[in-house]
Amino acid sequence: MSISQRQTASGRPLRVAPAWVGAPAQADTDGHLLPVRDAIWIWSVRRYARLALWALPASAVLYGWLTLGAHGLPGPLGIGLLAGWLALIALIALAGLLAGSRTRRCALAGLLVTLAGAVLLVGMTGLSEDTVLANAPLAAGHIDDLYTGAVVISASGLLLLGWAVFRSKLVNPADGVLLMLAALAIGAGTTMAQPVPTVGALLLLAAGMGLAWTGGRLVPRS
Repeated sequence: MSISQRQTASGRPLRVAPAWVGAPAQADTDGHLLPVRDAIWIWSVRRYARLALWALPASAVLYGWLTLGAHGLPGPLGIGLLAGWLALIALIALAGLLAGSRTRRCALAGLLVTLAGAVLLVGMTGLSEDTVLANAPLAAGHIDDLYTGAVVISASGLLLLGWAVFRSKLVNPADGVLLMLAALAIGAGTTMAQPVPTVGALLLLAAGMGLAWTGGRLVPRS
């Protein structure tokens, strides 16, 4: 996007940006451009979404620390909740950035599946193996199976998001491949011992760094 240079009354250069400010070319079928206020709003939302992508590598670092055995404050539970919270922020931002691509439906499906798995994981937080849920027909000893299912659901959503990134042609497709490999490693980490969970965290870190770095070039800077 070119920015024209004009002179103010004091002789200083005045930077004037085009009115559309990164908005789509047409707002509807009659060919009218988007109003400037709507275009600026869209640009601002995408800017915050690009910044929120940095929460994904931060979440991967916390998850990797958790797989290596987190000690001290805030403890494994606190670290896991913080890692999940940061991951959800980043994945919502990623799905928002992919809303204008051809894989927006796949990205939305992946986000919804991931959220479903996250809700199930949060609902089981703090439950022991022999806990019997009073409001659900679950037998004691099945909490581990539910936990595994919740992780697999979340990993499936992450796999769909990785496929959406790979097919979107909006960012580096290698980041989509890394995201899908991370999803497979995280999903398999519930039934396999080390170093599979840690490898999943490293793959997620690499994918998150790549998405956050390339995502900053999706729209012009302010």
